[in-house]
Amino acid sequence: MPILPASVCVYCGSRFGADPAFTEAARDLGSALAENKWRLVYGAGDVGLMGTVAAAAKAQGATTFGVIPQHLLQREVGKRDLTTFIVTENMHERKKVMFMNSDAVVVLPGGAGSLDEFFEVLTWRQLGLHDKPILLLNVNGFWDPLIGLVDHVIDQGYAEASLRDFITVADTVDQAVAALRDALSRRMASAE
Repeated sequence: MPILPASVCVYCGSRFGADPAFTEAARDLGSALAENKWRLVYGAGDVGLMGTVAAAAKAQGATTFGVIPQHLLQREVGKRDLTTFIVTENMHERKKVMFMNSDAVVVLPGGAGSLDEFFEVLTWRQLGLHDKPILLLNVNGFWDPLIGLVDHVIDQGYAEASLRDFITVADTVDQAVAALRDALSRRMASAE
């Protein structure tokens, strides 16, 4: 299978979290992006899982595209040695620039910010505003409660069952990479 030129947006925590497996998955994902010649698009932080993904991708020669709002430059330690480093005025602009410059989204463990980013792109997908793949990297079941919540929303009649179809759940980085390859191949084929 040919290597696909694509940009993958990664949403994840600016902290490491309680489980060392989260950091390992972030490192492995960053390396996998580089191995597949996919550009990393992310929040431009140099801390937590964000910094881990970027350092691994960069160390393996990946192109990196970071976007950070002015007010988080110090808090998230803006990583200025990226291929592209963009400073925005606010969070809304950050999320827009990240999304518009990506072909797929992967969500690693994270907090409220990662949830916000996930639900925004999921809502846009539900509304038919894009068809980009959305993957939850469910390291050690981290996203199980979120998946249960989405299923609950559907069961209670607040969304169609198709909402669940917009989310691909991968338990490992290898599964995520395989799902990305498949989804990006289908997107490229439909674009031709």
